[in-house]
Amino acid sequence: MEDCIFCKIASGAIPSSKVYEDAEVLAFDDIHPMAPIHVVVIPKRHIPTLMDVTTGDAKTLVAMFKAAQEVARSKGVAEKGFRVVINCNKDGGQVVFHLHMHVLGGKKLKDGLA
Repeated sequence: MEDCIFCKIASGAIPSSKVYEDAEVLAFDDIHPMAPIHVVVIPKRHIPTLMDVTTGDAKTLVAMFKAAQEVARSKGVAEKGFRVVINCNKDGGQVVFHLHMHVLGGKKLKDGLA
């Protein structure tokens, strides 16, 4: 998608602070962190929302979760704990319509999501 900021980051057209990368996904520090550690994990291929995921995307989803594990290890929160969040559509808090997950940690996170 030409106007998708995450597609531009994945292609290298917009720089990011890379934390992890493989053939399927890219993880980078969020520019507006909500926790001391806030990393965004995106598939390199454009998938608009969680509702657009199909069985053909299984490899990409596994890569996203493996990236979240690696991010947690590299950022030092794998043992203490962290949160993984996927927002879906406007009312779910999705701002960029390119599937992504947030890896949050670095402090004790509050219970609840709303």
